[in-house]
Formats: sequence, C-alpha cells, structure tokens
Amino acid sequence: MVTEHRLSITRACRAAGLSRAAYYKVPPLPQENDAEVIDALNGIVERNDRRGFWKCFDRLRLDGRPWNHKRVWRVYCDLGLNIPRRTKRRIPKREPVPLAAGSFVNQGWALDFMHDVLYDGRRFRTLNVIDEANGEALAIQVAQSLPASMLIRTMDRLVDWYGAPQSIRMGNGPEMTSHDFVEWAQRKGIALNYIEPGEPDQNAYIERFNRTFRTEVLDAYLFSSIEQVQAIADDWLTQYNEYRPHDALGGVPPKQFMPKLITTTAADSRNQLSS
Repeated sequence: MVTEHRLSITRACRAAGLSRAAYYKVPPLPQENDAEVIDALNGIVERNDRRGFWKCFDRLRLDGRPWNHKRVWRVYCDLGLNIPRRTKRRIPKREPVPLAAGSFVNQGWALDFMHDVLYDGRRFRTLNVIDEANGEALAIQVAQSLPASMLIRTMDRLVDWYGAPQSIRMGNGPEMTSHDFVEWAQRKGIALNYIEPGEPDQNAYIERFNRTFRTEVLDAYLFSSIEQVQAIADDWLTQYNEYRPHDALGGVPPKQFMPKLITTTAADSRNQLSS
C-alpha cells in the first residue's frame, strides 16, 4: 500500500489492521528464534557425534526442554545433522610407559603388524611378537587378513606354550583396541601398554625387529603365495632365535642369552607331534 498506492505509513497500517510498531519492527532471523534449540543440539552432538535424531530428542526431553519433535527436527535438518557423517574412531589419550627391557622372560611382550605384497599383487600382513627381555621372536603369523579373532588365537597359542606375560606393549590399531582382545587380556590378567599415537619409538624393540625382518626376509624374496611367506618366516625365526648373534645381547642369540621356559602343556604337545 505504501509503495503501490502511495499511502502514508499511518493510513496503510490502519487499513491493514496493524500497528505502526509492527511495520517498523525488523522480523527476527530464524537462527535467532531457534538459537536455544541450536545450542542444545550442538551441545549433545559435541559430546557424542554418532547419536541420531531420536536419541538427541529424548535427551532434550530428559533435560526438561519443552520443544516438540517437529521444531527440533526442522532445526536438526537445518544444521545438516540428518546427513550421514563420516567419523573417525578417536584414540583415547595414552600415558607413555617407560621403555625398559624386563629382567626376566615373560615379563613383557611386544607386538606389531607389518604389510607387504605378493608377486601377483595380493597384499598380506604379518603379526610379529617378541619378548622384550631377551629379544626372542615368539611368533610371525602371516595371512591376508589378521582380524582380532586371529590375533587372539595366536596369543592364546603363545600363552599355552610360554605362559602369560605380565604386559604387552603395542600400538593403537583396530585389532589391538578391539573389545574382544581387551576382554581376552583381562581374563588372562595381562596389562595392555598402548603407546601414544604417532610415537613408534615407544615400542622400539619390536620396531627394531621389524626392520631386521623387513631387510632379511620381506625385501629379500619375491613371494608367490602366503604359504611360502609363512614357511620362509618360520625358518628365519629359528635362525634368528638360535643362531644369529645379536649385538644388543653381547653377540649371542636370544636362546643362549636368556632361555625361555616352555610350559608342560606345550612340551607334551610338541612331543606328541614329533612322535
């Protein structure tokens, strides 16, 4: 009316049934009307960004928020929270454990994973486990995939042979932080010493072993199958533990420097296999 019919603001407001205050009042932005809802939703998502709409809405109701689900859903969509979010698993903060070789075997083990590729392009992984006290390599498990279930089976086999260690030092890979592996360690009474993310020097013993294994085995052969990798690794493992002199051990092999006792169960099983 003001622009088309050139009426005054007073006459136009009277004709429209509005007060002049309504004409001069600037309409608030939607963000201002929903500021409280936005802050409440952001607070929930910051604490746990994997929650869906109804989890957030139920939390708002438990916090005494009176908004209905239609309004909350509208704001939820405006914030883009309804769009699937790719999130990365966050590694909890780790307290560094001093790197010190144990004074007796089975005091502490260290494990790590390595990657390589076969001649035909197929990738494979190795699980390496050593004893920190004498540097003895306990196992090299080779497979295309090494999930937490295979990690647990390998560790069960080593515990049956040598007994359970007091602790295991390792990185923060998904297999080592899985719920199943953590529960397995708790049942065995084994402490899990996770290194800080991006600090491989906190697991220096296994890193040094990995470099030797990489140089003398993985980089020295062209493998055609997983079975071939396992056979060569097993043979090299015997040479490493029983014949190869170690500078850090005074020029003697690990088995000669500090022999590891084998449990009766493992000895019986080995005798049965040999017989």
